[in-house]
Amino acid sequence: MASSTETRKPFPQPAAGYTQSFWRTELDPLDNHRSTPDLPTEADILIVGSGYAGASAAYHLFLEDQQGTPPKVVLLEARELCSGATGRNGGHLRPDLYSATERYTKRYGLEAAVEVVRFEIAHMKTFQELVRKENIDCDLTFTRSMDIYLDADQLAATKTFYDYLVDQGLDFMDDVKYLSQEDAVREAKVRNAQGGFSFSAGHLWPYKLISGLIRIALSRGLNLQTNTMVTEVGQDRTPEGLWPVMTDRGVIYARKIILATNAYTSALAPEYSKAIVPCKGLCTHIEPAPGASYQELPETYAIRHRPGAFIYQISRKDGSIIVGGAQYKYKDIPEQWHSNPDDGALIQAVENYFDGYMQRTFYGWENSKATVKQIWTGVMGYSADSLPHIGDIPGKPGQYIAAGFNGHGMPVVFLCGKAIAQMVQESVSFQETSLPKLFETSAARLDPVYNDTIG
Repeated sequence: MASSTETRKPFPQPAAGYTQSFWRTELDPLDNHRSTPDLPTEADILIVGSGYAGASAAYHLFLEDQQGTPPKVVLLEARELCSGATGRNGGHLRPDLYSATERYTKRYGLEAAVEVVRFEIAHMKTFQELVRKENIDCDLTFTRSMDIYLDADQLAATKTFYDYLVDQGLDFMDDVKYLSQEDAVREAKVRNAQGGFSFSAGHLWPYKLISGLIRIALSRGLNLQTNTMVTEVGQDRTPEGLWPVMTDRGVIYARKIILATNAYTSALAPEYSKAIVPCKGLCTHIEPAPGASYQELPETYAIRHRPGAFIYQISRKDGSIIVGGAQYKYKDIPEQWHSNPDDGALIQAVENYFDGYMQRTFYGWENSKATVKQIWTGVMGYSADSLPHIGDIPGKPGQYIAAGFNGHGMPVVFLCGKAIAQMVQESVSFQETSLPKLFETSAARLDPVYNDTIG
């Protein structure tokens, strides 16, 4: 595994050296791509960040059916292509139908909460259409997700809200199957399961998705500059209405800026320092021994040991497993994860947690001799109220944000990127997009009422 390097950028810029994720073991030729040898001096639209949000915005800015001369769009990436959180996540395309929905319902009402659920569900069909239309090879697979509870009290509380949603006649709940204890053990193969739920979900190779989207945008005019760290955005525009953006390779002036910077947002927009906090997580790639017997697990998983104790998991077609989480093992050691932007070091409290994980968790894996083949960390952007920040940055005309995805970006970000592209290119308002109203960034949200980042 990779280790932390001695060189570190000032908080909260991305680390110069980082642990190696499974998703970045097959690198794309675009990984260190620069469209031009020199940094352009101007751009109509400047995107900062080549992860999921930045790639989606770039892709949608260059859709084939758009009329007129395409804008001059430059995308800056501090390190290599998709080397941040998107390139180190769990690959899990899993809408949240009822878990976070309960929190949103209590705070904002059922209608607003359901709007978020439907937005996430829409990503399932959108992904299917996108991959087919653009022929992006990213191992997209649709299946069921097993949401398994090991704590009977937590299961009972969730079942109460599940019943409430069913009683509301919400159509998406037709896809959610309640699993009794017997069902959970038989269908999910999880030891000590008390019960749970299952519903439609998917998984994919995120790095390949992003490189595919970027390749399409490049073919239509995008200028990509990797290994170009933005150090500051000027406080004032020039008389011509351009924002000066300082990088470690010089200054570029942009009429409009999209900050797709997630965990690192406050480095360039300090007003978000309370609203979006860098929080580190850990993920692994586990393989059974060659020739060993093991139970196939075609579904994805969320395994809940107790409130706040969450493990996520997907199965690869080769029988290997991507599994991560276990924040409850280090939650009480905030310096190891909270406000910690260093993905060059593991989380000490949990770095050995997944040794023997499959054998002790699943029936049928006792003789698998499964071992951790790769372990890495990633830095997520946790928002204080558990909601993304999308839209115009308050008080900064021409600057936009798409960040704060709380480790739950896969069923959220793509259509957020589409909406940001519409706002930037077509000058539509947030309200004219298809985004849930709870996602709109605002001055009020910069001084948070909640502090969900610490649980």
